[in-house]
Amino acid sequence: MESDKYICVRETAPQNSVVIIDMNMPMQPLRRPITADSALMNPNSRILALKAQLPGTTQDHLQIFNIEAKAKLKSHQMPEQVVFWKWITPKMLGLVTQTSVYHWSIEGDSEPAKMFDRAANLANNQIINYKCDPSEKWLVLIGIAPGSPERPQLVKGNMQLFSVDQQRSQALEAHAASFASFRVAGNDKDSILISFATKTSNAGQITSKLHVIELGAQPDFADDFPVAMQLNNLELAVNLAKRGNLPGAENLVVQRFQELFAQTKYKEAAELAAESPQGILRTPDTVAKFQSVPVQAGQTPPLLQYFGTLLTKGKLNAFESLELSRLVVNQNKKNLLENWLAEDKLECSEELGDLVKTVDNDLALKIYIKARATPKVVAAFAERREFDKILIYSKQVGYTPDYLFLLQTILRADPQGAVNFALMMSQMEGGCPVDYNTITDLFLQRNLIREATAFLLDVLKPNLPEHGFLQTKVLEINLVTFPNVADAILANGMFSHYDRPRIAQLCEKAGLYVRALQHYSELPDIKRVIVNTHAIEPQALVEFFGTLSKEWALECMKDLLLVNLRGNLQIIVQVAKEYCEHLGVETCIKLFEQFKSYEGLYFFLGSYLSSSEDPEIHFKYIEAAAKTGQIKEVERVTRESDFYNPEKTKNFLMEAKLPDARPLINVCDRFGFVPDLTHYLYSNNMLRYIEGYVQKVNPGNAPLVVGQLLDDECPEDFIKGLILSVRSLLPVEPLVAECEKRNRLRLLTQFLEHLVSEGSQDVHVHNALGKIIIDSNNNPEHFLTTNPYYYDSRVVGKYCEKRDPTLAVVAYRRGQCDDELINVTNKNSLFKLQARYVVERMDGDLWAKVLDPENEFRRLLIDQVVSTALPESKSPEQVSAAVKAFMTADLPHELIELLEKIVLQNSAFSGNFNLQNLLILTAIKADPSRVMDYINRLDNFDGPAVGEVAVEAQLYEEAFAIFKKFNLNVQAVNVLLDNIRDINRAVEFAFRVEEDAVWSQVAKAQLREGLVSDAIESFIRADDTTQFLEVIRAAEDADVYHDLVKYLLMVRQKTKEPKVDSELICICQN
Repeated sequence: MESDKYICVRETAPQNSVVIIDMNMPMQPLRRPITADSALMNPNSRILALKAQLPGTTQDHLQIFNIEAKAKLKSHQMPEQVVFWKWITPKMLGLVTQTSVYHWSIEGDSEPAKMFDRAANLANNQIINYKCDPSEKWLVLIGIAPGSPERPQLVKGNMQLFSVDQQRSQALEAHAASFASFRVAGNDKDSILISFATKTSNAGQITSKLHVIELGAQPDFADDFPVAMQLNNLELAVNLAKRGNLPGAENLVVQRFQELFAQTKYKEAAELAAESPQGILRTPDTVAKFQSVPVQAGQTPPLLQYFGTLLTKGKLNAFESLELSRLVVNQNKKNLLENWLAEDKLECSEELGDLVKTVDNDLALKIYIKARATPKVVAAFAERREFDKILIYSKQVGYTPDYLFLLQTILRADPQGAVNFALMMSQMEGGCPVDYNTITDLFLQRNLIREATAFLLDVLKPNLPEHGFLQTKVLEINLVTFPNVADAILANGMFSHYDRPRIAQLCEKAGLYVRALQHYSELPDIKRVIVNTHAIEPQALVEFFGTLSKEWALECMKDLLLVNLRGNLQIIVQVAKEYCEHLGVETCIKLFEQFKSYEGLYFFLGSYLSSSEDPEIHFKYIEAAAKTGQIKEVERVTRESDFYNPEKTKNFLMEAKLPDARPLINVCDRFGFVPDLTHYLYSNNMLRYIEGYVQKVNPGNAPLVVGQLLDDECPEDFIKGLILSVRSLLPVEPLVAECEKRNRLRLLTQFLEHLVSEGSQDVHVHNALGKIIIDSNNNPEHFLTTNPYYYDSRVVGKYCEKRDPTLAVVAYRRGQCDDELINVTNKNSLFKLQARYVVERMDGDLWAKVLDPENEFRRLLIDQVVSTALPESKSPEQVSAAVKAFMTADLPHELIELLEKIVLQNSAFSGNFNLQNLLILTAIKADPSRVMDYINRLDNFDGPAVGEVAVEAQLYEEAFAIFKKFNLNVQAVNVLLDNIRDINRAVEFAFRVEEDAVWSQVAKAQLREGLVSDAIESFIRADDTTQFLEVIRAAEDADVYHDLVKYLLMVRQKTKEPKVDSELICICQN
């Protein structure tokens, strides 16, 4: 820590680093990872010096860095270790080694310069400091070493003082030293001083000395310079004594003062007196001496010069302050006193305060306070009426005044101040020094009711039981004199220990009925007071009811209603609203009903309604509102409430016959009493409400209204007009249902046609119109087939079933209503229509349903499909779907029947390839007896495939016929050979067709059967040489060489086989 600007710390854990703390920003330390043995922060600027020992040597490496510029200023490797270093100036580092002292400037690129060698007295010393004077001409190096063996704990200090100009050193015993500059009066330049401390031991006695030496003023000595001298200069001695406030120089100072005074050098004498060591000249005698000097005209009096000098040097003592103030007061310069006091130049005393009080009370008070003249301070506060400060000051200084006397004194002059003073006394530690009651009586004796009240209200805030008497007292005096104040006190509820019965009586006499009610505890007293509602604020009365029991509250409510039903009704309603949970809703209702006050019931239930779900509460509110003429409220509740009993409310409103039917409309509309509503309105000739309900409230319920009007035999013109007035808003489906139920559907003809003309595509509109057309038999089939798919086929079809089933079929067919159409055709034996529909639909699921074995009408349907529907069809897809359905249903015989109808008879599908295949294949599986006939009659089927199927079904003759018909002679002969096993027929067939492949097959079969000669002949006819080895082997076994020779000769003509030639040679040799 080289200055008060920076703190530099070297850390070794967790890693080597240097932390620099700027004292202007102590919370933002600068940390740098630097491995150095020592670091020094420049005292003025952000420059850091680092020192590190080179490993394996005794040399140190020095570096200087500018932290702000992040640049290295200089570096140097010392030839020896630096044992101590220090910033001796902001620009210069002092480096101390074991032998020498160096200076290293941070400016330029110079290396450290050697200043001097260490003296012998510093050998083996620990260097603790190194300094230079401001001119850098004098240097001092300080070290310490262990003390003498007798007193090792007494550390020995050694100092080396070096003169740069003389290049000489002086060794001294000292452990601390410092340079200073001092200009002696009369000199034109500063003197360089060195001060150093020594400590010696003589006979066990330790002596400490402080030496001050002027450097550079002594004569030139050849070999040395002195470090101590005797001062014969009186002026210099006095100056040093003044400078250091040194004791022992009193005679010198007094001598000099007398000399100056004798020489009339009053200014210099004043300065000497002001700076005299230990203040030896600052006495009344000195003041008297200056006062005795005659004042010269036009000159400042010596006494004032003296005081002026003292003021510039510091603070005056008590006597000086008093004398100076006396002069200032006489000259009426009070502002000077104020300034000197503000600057703490005067020593305050009671006498000074008495003096100043003649011209300024405020300033005198300040002086009394500083002088701790307590009685004078208290008196001054009393005169200023700053009574609160008396207590504060007395407590601070530990003074105990006569409080009762003070209070009486204050009371005469300032009643409010007395209140404040009394309150302050009440807050003193240890309690109030004067009894509260005594203080109160002091106020009351002077009829200061308000002040007494203010005091008591404040001190009685804790509401303690022991203060019950005072609580009663403050209430009594105010109830008699200022009832409104007493009312406010009671309203705050700050007291609870006063005499309540006594206060209750006083409140009643004062007309504070609410307070009287709050304090009475007997029901007769309460009932006597409560009827004064003319003088009781309603809200307060309501709040009072909250403090009563249920029974007492009801008794009081009854009394109020008995005394003035009309005048007190609103209060009772408010009470019932506020405390309905405590009193009970039913009880309150009974109370109003007892007095037949529907108005009260209306207002009471109105506040409770929103939080109640009790149907009876809601009904009674509706009833009360209706009987008090609150029709709008009846309308609102019937519209919004979900909790009243609809049936009961409807009956009540019908009996009440209100002039406005909207409440009844609300109930009936919301809860499904529309027919009852319609009947009531029609019966009471309230037709405009019927129209309003249908047109504005709920057009969706118009069908119910129309139905009831029809039941009430309302004229059709009114009904039609009602329907046309809402038109598109009216739901057609329920309207049609209502009219259809009453067989009055034609009533809607005009309405429906009007909707259609407007482009309505509503299915219910077209359904209804279709029903009307069907009933009127106005070309219904045209409507059913030409309507652009707007009507619902199921609905209209169902409507037609009982009237004309064929029309139902038309409707169902149009909407592809499969189930409905099947049911109606089954029920009415319309199987031809059903067959045509099923064939046209081409739906696999529908076919599966009608061909299901569980369908009792299946045979009848199949007959119509075979006889009518399919023969009429020209669509291959329809035929294919039908055939597929029969196959899926596993109806082969029926399928054959079907196929014969469309294939064998001259139909559009007689030559159909697939159908012919299907017919033959089906017959193969289901009725083989018909297969040969189909083969002979049909030509356009897949012969190879069907023939293979016939073979697999063991219908060999049919298979032979098929192969033969399609000239598949090899397959045909194979059937004869492999399946029928008739070689003769095969030979006969081969002669007929004369095909090599056929003869080859016959030859092979003959060879297998051992008919070698016949086989050889057949091979020759087939011109087949592939089997010559088998033929040779078989001929040799059968010994038919003659026939073999013919075969081999044929083979030899076609192929060159050694075996053939060998066999021929063998036969010829034999």
